[in-house]
Amino acid sequence: MKKIICVVLFSVSLALPAQTKGKVIKIKDGDTVVVLLADNTQKTLRLAEIDCPENGQAFGSNARQFTAGQVFGKTVVFYTIGNDRYGRSVAGVFYDGDKYLSREIVKAGFGWWYFKASKNTELQKLQDEAMEKRLGLWSDKKAVAPWEFRKNKKNKTK
Repeated sequence: MKKIICVVLFSVSLALPAQTKGKVIKIKDGDTVVVLLADNTQKTLRLAEIDCPENGQAFGSNARQFTAGQVFGKTVVFYTIGNDRYGRSVAGVFYDGDKYLSREIVKAGFGWWYFKASKNTELQKLQDEAMEKRLGLWSDKKAVAPWEFRKNKKNKTK
């Protein structure tokens, strides 16, 4: 019986994302940060559930500055949920106790809820509120989602 319980607990622990701490040492863009881990290795984290304007896109530098203001130099807790096609860890990042970075970015109007990869409808509500209040990128009536910006950029280079 003890063996069965141990096997079940081990299996469940594998299914849960691992919690890790790291100090944010670089902000690549609004939704990508680099953390320094306890073993002095660096890890690039792509924020889960959101997509921020690209560098070179309207509000791209604003999104980067917002993210830097929230977490640069701070120790954060993150939960890796997978990897993206560029090999970055996709992660939920928490700071200042219980603030969820992706949530704060959307709430401030510096990122889109990435509905294709998230079922977190709270982010949709926060995005709608930011749009109504014309916060951040929503002050621009012609704001272009980053996935559309990348698609248009790719089509122009063909």
